[in-house]
Amino acid sequence: MLSTQSHHGTEEIAANARADLLPVLAVALIAALGHILTNGQYGFHRDELQFLSDARHLDWGFVAYPPFTPFIQHISLALFGLSLIGLRLFSVLAQTAVILVSGLMARDLGGRRLAQFTTALAVALSPLPIFEATEFQYTSFEILWWVLIAWFTIRLLQSENPRWWLTIGAAVGMGLLTKYSIVFYIAGILAGVILTPARRFLKSGWFWAGIALALAIFLPNFLWQVHHDFISYHFLQHIHTRDVSEGRAEGFLKGQFLACANLFAAPLWIAGLVAFLRNLRYRTLAWMYLVPFAILWLAKGRFYYLCAAYPMLIAMGAVVGERWLRPLPRWTRVTAETVFFAGLIATGAYFIAGWVPIASSGPLREFAISHSEDLREEFGWNEMVRTVASIRDSLPPDQQAHLGITVGNYGEQGAIEMLGPAYHLPPTISMTNSAWLRGYPMPPPTTLIVVGLSGKKADSVFTNCRLAGHNGNAEGVKNEESQYHPDIFVCGPPREPWPEFWKNNQRFG
Repeated sequence: MLSTQSHHGTEEIAANARADLLPVLAVALIAALGHILTNGQYGFHRDELQFLSDARHLDWGFVAYPPFTPFIQHISLALFGLSLIGLRLFSVLAQTAVILVSGLMARDLGGRRLAQFTTALAVALSPLPIFEATEFQYTSFEILWWVLIAWFTIRLLQSENPRWWLTIGAAVGMGLLTKYSIVFYIAGILAGVILTPARRFLKSGWFWAGIALALAIFLPNFLWQVHHDFISYHFLQHIHTRDVSEGRAEGFLKGQFLACANLFAAPLWIAGLVAFLRNLRYRTLAWMYLVPFAILWLAKGRFYYLCAAYPMLIAMGAVVGERWLRPLPRWTRVTAETVFFAGLIATGAYFIAGWVPIASSGPLREFAISHSEDLREEFGWNEMVRTVASIRDSLPPDQQAHLGITVGNYGEQGAIEMLGPAYHLPPTISMTNSAWLRGYPMPPPTTLIVVGLSGKKADSVFTNCRLAGHNGNAEGVKNEESQYHPDIFVCGPPREPWPEFWKNNQRFG
């Protein structure tokens, strides 16, 4: 009889646990559906065009990032072609997984339905996860690896099963193949192991096996870096210097509250951090936040570099909040929950309206375009390619026969490379990031259409330049192309011989 009762009790607990996850699943699916329905509204972002270009030249490394993201883009191209919705589907799936895993973290930390639902909703309505599902970015996948590592660490510390180090190592390895900034998170993991009772795992072979697995996954990219003289390190140095000099690294602390997590979720993640610090079992996760926070703050990193650390804090904070509410009178609980969820949803709705391409016209579109620089960068690429094609068609046949197209940035390069074949345009000649490694065509062209340079710069680099057309977009959206690269030129060859010209004009961007 006792055995039967125990069996039924176990089944009931399992059924309740599954029921508790249903709201989490609903939040994730609604978020995914919303992004899928809106992701085809405008056009490609310049970063997406770079990924598309690199996806056609697969390698174990690229100047601006490791190989994982272009590889996923290669799969997307094979499945969907040049489809905006297809292109961004993998970003949507990654953020859907982030929402689900965040709810699972709350469950494994002892949270019931309210804590799991609160975590999922707070993560889904946070600015960066909202943005990361609207475009195809390497940060879309970086967030997933960070969240998975946090969840695997919770499972490790909860179960005391050292085999979880293999899953942590696998996620770390994939993170290194996605974005190098995960090294700051790795520093937090190691500090969390050494500075807490988790140091007992240093004696476990599974801990070292996890490290070996991470290094094995990362090894091909590391060898690529060795072969290319660690070019990505020099790229990152350049980008960091640029960001600091242009003020892009300012507002780090403010960004933690206003962009990395929903503003109304701030009490949750603060409570979660405090709870992790006070909990001997899970204190490792506090260091997994504090160490990268300190490094990025002191090194003047950009605010969003840390956004992937917030779901684990929100999960613990939601568990703490649920326990705090439980003994309160019903009217107090209802009031507190109503105020919190109303603020969370209102704040999330504001960011959705400002960062998600909900409408193709009207006030909502104007609101989004006025608030999101990234959405503004999705306009004008088709017009630019058509203009370049019309300039090509206006040239004499002898010039068309020996024609090249040079560009000033990777957005222009990707746009002409991906959209240009419809107009039978030749491949672009780009000196930015990995395109520079691919070299210039042989024999070199004698006539060049020059995009992305000012008249003064074009004259200093090329011979016999003349204004041939203008770059912009039919919607009149002010973005980098229409404001800073409005003129297109036809020029002769570079003033230097091609080998010297190529050597002296490598660009990072």
